[in-house]
Amino acid sequence: MKRYVFCIVMNFCLLHSGLAQAQQNSIDLGLKEAVKMALERNLDIQAELYNPASAEAVVIKSKSIYNPFLSLFVGYQDLNVQQSFFIDSQSSVDRQKNAIYNAEISQLLPGGGTISASFNNNWDQNNLDAFGISNMDVYFRSKVGLSLSQPLLKNFGSETTELRISVAKFDKEGSIEQLRTKLLDIVSQVMTQYNKLYSLHKNLEVKRTSLNLAETILNNTRDQVTAGVLPPIEILNAQFGVAAQRKNYIDAERALRDQIGVLRVLLQLHGITDIIPTDAPIRDEYKVDESQEIQRGLTQRPDLRQMKISLKSSELQSRVAKTQILPELNAIASAAFTGLADNYNRDLERVGSGQYPIWFVGLRLTYPIGNDSARNDYIKSKLRTEQIKTQIKELEESVSNDVSTAVRAVSSGFLQLDVTAQGRSYAEEVLQAYIEKQKAGLATTKDVLDELNNLVVAQGNEIQAVTDYNNAIVTLMKTTGELLERQNVTITDKDTDYLYDKSKQSIAF
Repeated sequence: MKRYVFCIVMNFCLLHSGLAQAQQNSIDLGLKEAVKMALERNLDIQAELYNPASAEAVVIKSKSIYNPFLSLFVGYQDLNVQQSFFIDSQSSVDRQKNAIYNAEISQLLPGGGTISASFNNNWDQNNLDAFGISNMDVYFRSKVGLSLSQPLLKNFGSETTELRISVAKFDKEGSIEQLRTKLLDIVSQVMTQYNKLYSLHKNLEVKRTSLNLAETILNNTRDQVTAGVLPPIEILNAQFGVAAQRKNYIDAERALRDQIGVLRVLLQLHGITDIIPTDAPIRDEYKVDESQEIQRGLTQRPDLRQMKISLKSSELQSRVAKTQILPELNAIASAAFTGLADNYNRDLERVGSGQYPIWFVGLRLTYPIGNDSARNDYIKSKLRTEQIKTQIKELEESVSNDVSTAVRAVSSGFLQLDVTAQGRSYAEEVLQAYIEKQKAGLATTKDVLDELNNLVVAQGNEIQAVTDYNNAIVTLMKTTGELLERQNVTITDKDTDYLYDKSKQSIAF
């Protein structure tokens, strides 16, 4: 069977494109084809595909913390300022004008720090005539600088900086495992329902054969009554037997129609009225080793893997929460070249000359007294981590028990094949013997019909045993998480990104 992932996603986007078989009333269907149809068309799977796509959007959004941040500022100010040393004079009012046009770009660093580069410009004008600075009534001030702020304790390191990114990635991995769980459910459901449909077809054949045999017995009984071998009441017994077998046939036909409806909905086969399964259930022994199957379940079960992913996410958040208890100690450094002149070109020349540098280094310490918020956040994260560990342990025990139960069901189901086959064979021999006795007048029609019923029951038991055995194998594969691999169904995060990419392309920014 070919890999299905591409088909799943593509058919989701081309929902209900139509099947050639939909134009027919009947379809011959193999088991692999049934699984393929379900993966391509099942609405539950199509709905589940949204979750990894949405998770991918959160991952991309979380990575945006590393997008450079550009800031531009333009402003103008005009004000009159009264000077205290000219309080009784009309010239005591200082008329000031100021224009600012700044640009800054900043970038978050993986270690938690922030680096920024800025280009600041000021134009100032005033009419203050005091202290010998009247020649500076119009001037330009510019500065080109670089600054860095780096946490040294709290918020230090890439693990803290990229916490949201990591959590988003874990959430996406978990959504993919959840999708695998849904795929497991659908594939196992399709296979068990397919096996049931096959058994109902066989059961209908048995009921049809039994009805034909009952009608043959009725005809033979009439002949024997006419010949005087049997009393007339035997005709009533034979007619009752035919009526009983006809009822069984009608019930079997209704059950088959109901099952076709179930599979038709599951596979989204609109317009199909009859589904004929072409793959017979297996009868060969499916050899299993319980310890190996348990180990496989503990490593491959998607629900268990999803919970282990949640544990990784919780442990990461707990580690980060622990660092938030530390004091906030930031190292700060900056350097700049400045200029000052009465015209802008000269001002920029002085900036470029590097003759007027400014630099600064320092430490800033911040620590809330008590720090109860951070401490209790850490306690809460630790409790959550321990809770998930307990849940994982409980689920592992449940998986081990489920696998052991499924292994026993497979082993017992295989033994039932031989037992029910022998029972059916014995019932056939007994029925044939009673038919011969009836011909010789040594058995009544009721005796023959009773043995016919016994044969019908034995044949039904054999059919059910085959179905149960195959369903037990499906259940074991589902319980261990092996079923998808056996059906060549694989899915990765890249496969689920298709919907995100498609949605992104449809949006114009």
